[in-house]
Amino acid sequence: MNKYKKLALGIVFDAIGYTSFIIPGIGEFSDVVWAPVSGWIMTKLYKGKPGKIAGVITFVEEALPGLDVIPTFTLMWLYTYVFNAKKESVIEKT
Repeated sequence: MNKYKKLALGIVFDAIGYTSFIIPGIGEFSDVVWAPVSGWIMTKLYKGKPGKIAGVITFVEEALPGLDVIPTFTLMWLYTYVFNAKKESVIEKT
């Protein structure tokens, strides 16, 4: 999958996580459903150990009240394609 398509999907998934703030009362119930779904989606978007770790972090972030403001999908994209990509390019040059 194209890295920019992953970024767009990540922004959409982060926005879905924010919806629990929009609907008072029902919002926290939506987190009960969204937390495992978002963790599973994260493991499908990002393979291997980093994807599994990010899936657990996403699940916990969505399950705990008040942490929904953290854009975990977008942060994982940044880690994968910006920060980790620079690290790999430095390793390849040496």
